[in-house]
Amino acid sequence: MKSYCTTDWNKDGQLRKVLSTCKEKENSMTLNTSFLRNVFLYKCLFALTFWNHVSLSVEDELFTSVSNNFPEDDSNQKTASLALQYTKSHQSSKDNGDWVVIQNTTESLSLSEIRDKNVKKLLALLSNFRQGSRLQNLTLTNVSVSWNDLMEIFQTVWHSSVEYFNINNVTQLSDIESYDFDYSGTSVKALTMKKIIITDMFFSQDDLYKIFADMNIADMTIADSEMIHMLCPSYKSPFRYLNFLKNDLTDFLFQKCDNLTQLETLILQKNKFESLRKVSFMTSRMKSLKYLDMSSNLLRHDGAGVQCQWAESLAELDLSSNQLVDAVFECLPANVKKLSLQNNQISNVPSGVAELKSLEELNLASNRLADLPGCSGFTSLQFLNVEMNSILTPSADFFQSCPRVRELQAGHNPFKCSCELQAFIQLERRSGGKLFGWPAAYVCEYPEGLRGTELKDFHLSPLACNTTLLLVTALLLTLLLVAAVAFLCIYLDVPWYVRMTWQWTQTKRRAWHNRPADEEAVLQFHAFISYSERDSPWVKNELIPNLERGEGSVQLCQHERNFIPGKSIVENIINCIEKSYRSIFVLSPNFVQSEWCHYELYFAHHKLFSENSNSLILILLEPIPPYLIPARYHKLKAVMAKRTYMEWPKERSKRALFWANLRAAISINLSKADENLYEETNYASF
Repeated sequence: MKSYCTTDWNKDGQLRKVLSTCKEKENSMTLNTSFLRNVFLYKCLFALTFWNHVSLSVEDELFTSVSNNFPEDDSNQKTASLALQYTKSHQSSKDNGDWVVIQNTTESLSLSEIRDKNVKKLLALLSNFRQGSRLQNLTLTNVSVSWNDLMEIFQTVWHSSVEYFNINNVTQLSDIESYDFDYSGTSVKALTMKKIIITDMFFSQDDLYKIFADMNIADMTIADSEMIHMLCPSYKSPFRYLNFLKNDLTDFLFQKCDNLTQLETLILQKNKFESLRKVSFMTSRMKSLKYLDMSSNLLRHDGAGVQCQWAESLAELDLSSNQLVDAVFECLPANVKKLSLQNNQISNVPSGVAELKSLEELNLASNRLADLPGCSGFTSLQFLNVEMNSILTPSADFFQSCPRVRELQAGHNPFKCSCELQAFIQLERRSGGKLFGWPAAYVCEYPEGLRGTELKDFHLSPLACNTTLLLVTALLLTLLLVAAVAFLCIYLDVPWYVRMTWQWTQTKRRAWHNRPADEEAVLQFHAFISYSERDSPWVKNELIPNLERGEGSVQLCQHERNFIPGKSIVENIINCIEKSYRSIFVLSPNFVQSEWCHYELYFAHHKLFSENSNSLILILLEPIPPYLIPARYHKLKAVMAKRTYMEWPKERSKRALFWANLRAAISINLSKADENLYEETNYASF
């Protein structure tokens, strides 16, 4: 029974379990054996007390004697918070040369302030966590020890139960020497080192880099450590993940390295790589590489027919924040599915250069693109990012050339809100929400008056943006205008007026040049008579005799006797009107049918306005119905509407008054010279 009871004693020594077991044995005994029962209980209690004493002694020796700051582990909890204990004992630990406990749980331990003074204690502590222990995560921060002590820490951890080892802010204090590292039998899966400072300026690369290059683990991170190189592993490495973020690595890394065949992820962000071609050759021997991050380097590629050779398995490539131009599309992995070229100097995506048939996601944000790229070489493209470029008016046929694209990020570009952009705005409505960030990220930049206006609020009429419709409309309006002008010209006889104006101008010009310098314009006639030949009997039998005979005779200018031979009719008309004080127009239906009467009326009307004189006398011989007056006789209509005219009376009793009024209208005293000239003119006409 003793052995049975002791088999239930474990390291924790729970009293309840032991008592429960013993009670079960007690119940199995008969009431007649009470003495044996009491003896059995005493022995169980004695054994339990002894085991608890031994367990507490071991814990005190292991933890309390090593560090006063190391807390007791609560068996009922997997995680214990030591924030309060840390704040109370941090300063005292520094004064005592001991480390500081940041975290202490069953599976995780985090210590800080590791120095030469306490490194031996640390090694003693870590040596107790052999394989099979429950400690899996170990973090050491602010470590300042010698090279050999640092290697002893790594070696101790390597043969412990730790699977994830993090060490930050490490300063190596002594010269780097060769160390025979034993990689066998480790539980470590991932190693993370950040901010490692090597004080030794002269050392062998094998002594330093070979230790880490040959580590038989899956994941390793060495970040922010100014590391200038890393050796190729000496044998087929189990590395699947390598992160060398923010170091000083160059194009010489892993050149001709055949032992990284299992590597799947390689992060070389923020280093000093310059040649994209050399980077491609570096990956060509990494048969399992799927993800490569080369962002924030100094990468360039000038093309010049140089061939690149990438790992065929590479599916995701990050080349953002480099110095790459359009030629980069000549040096890209053929099977890449996700490609980032953000923040470079790319101004155009050449068509027919890159055949990336597997490419599904392309990031071209923060470049110099002036338009959306085509998809002739990217037949599987689904996501495209062209934000923050120089795109003024993106192509409206993008989704036609890229039918598989499900999302387009084209916001934050300096859009020029014009007719060309209308098609792109309509594209958003038809695309069914494929424009990422719409509408907040799509804002007008030009022209100045529309700056800040969202594209969804920008509208122009179809006529303003449809060039064909605009041209057709302008042509129709022009034709209508020409037709209207032509109709008015024909209706109002504009060509006739233009011709008459031209003849008037030419006649006046010739008269001005041919007149002697000392000769002034003089009036030779009281009135010029304009009439139709059909009304000549009335003129010759009534008008001329009654005005030229008798006291106060009037000197009349008649074309039959006063036109000068050799001159044109128009010139004679103009000269007669110019030399007459008045112009008498004998109006009748015959008058409006005469072309020459129209000429004479036009020139007389022209004189009326040019000299601002009151020289027109209208005699209505017969009533003229308005419908008989041609449309081109609008001047006659205007004159008859605005000026008073004299009507020839049918009653003989009223004719004396008619002649008296007519004489009074044209009465003027002509000079003697004018009268003589009149007589000479009449004589010459006969």
